[in-house]
Amino acid sequence: MTRLTTSTLALIVMAGAAQAEGQLNIYNWGNYTNPELIEKFEAETGIEVTITDYDSNTTALAKIEAGGHGFDIVVPTHSYIPIYAEKGLLMKPGIPEMENYGNIAAEWRDVEWDPNREYSVPWQWGTTGVAVNQSAYSGDINTSSIWLDPPEELVGKVNVVPEMQDVISMALMYVGGEPCTTDTEMLKKARDVLVAAKPNWMSMDYGMTEKLSNSDVMATVNWNGSTFRARVNNPDVAYGYPKEGYIIWMDNAAILADAQNVDEAKTFLNFIMDPENAALISSFARYANGITGSDAFMPDDMKTAPEIVVPADLVAAGKFTATCPAEAQEFYTAIWTELQK
Repeated sequence: MTRLTTSTLALIVMAGAAQAEGQLNIYNWGNYTNPELIEKFEAETGIEVTITDYDSNTTALAKIEAGGHGFDIVVPTHSYIPIYAEKGLLMKPGIPEMENYGNIAAEWRDVEWDPNREYSVPWQWGTTGVAVNQSAYSGDINTSSIWLDPPEELVGKVNVVPEMQDVISMALMYVGGEPCTTDTEMLKKARDVLVAAKPNWMSMDYGMTEKLSNSDVMATVNWNGSTFRARVNNPDVAYGYPKEGYIIWMDNAAILADAQNVDEAKTFLNFIMDPENAALISSFARYANGITGSDAFMPDDMKTAPEIVVPADLVAAGKFTATCPAEAQEFYTAIWTELQK
């Protein structure tokens, strides 16, 4: 039996203290992380978590590319994972070897944008459609004309979330095109309809849950979970699935290549693949997740919510968007830059 010297004991104590005082810096969408999830993670691991918010994929990518950010984990939408990977911004942390990897649902395990989950684990998935306060407008809400050709009742009361890929892709589908197209005629049509519609909008802001809840905004391009949360607060709020086309997406947690707290980040990824913990994510933000067994721990109202259960006649209108080719990305960026003027 090896005798432990006083100095050896001191080193062990110091190592334990360092582990207990671990840090983790997460860069995530605003109002998207359940405080209870973080409290539970901190209590179980002794790792102190700091959350920093962003409002769009483009904002997050620009910040990460600039360097010196200090973040360990980021949560991009699926179509951005290949972009991060190609730029060398993500680590391959050995996700398939993690204890809870087997909990990823089969349909989300070996995905086109991240084969065999080399870089990321599911956070949440959902749709981008429209939210409408039906006290202001009682007509058809399953259409992108709500924001691209607003009815008189909604003119000047419409918001558009500042998420480039969703907004331009939905505009393309509205004019008869497809997301990520390089067809210049279709791109021009989408550009024209967006530019013509903008004077009828009141804002291009993120964070619509509270504004919808308080009737500060009467219609907005929005995500289903955010709209769900607003409806719980304000029953006049309803979610529409545009028949011309709406977006299906998945956000994923990934470790950055320059992360300073790698072990802590790996611990967190494994933690959120546990069904009970994945359910905490969903029960707060009100989106589905990709973890098998999490349904048993989620609120009953998520099983029948109109923001979760897509009407049968509108299922086919949903598009799971790919990562746009470079040429299409350039067109998107040009349109988006003009729309911001």
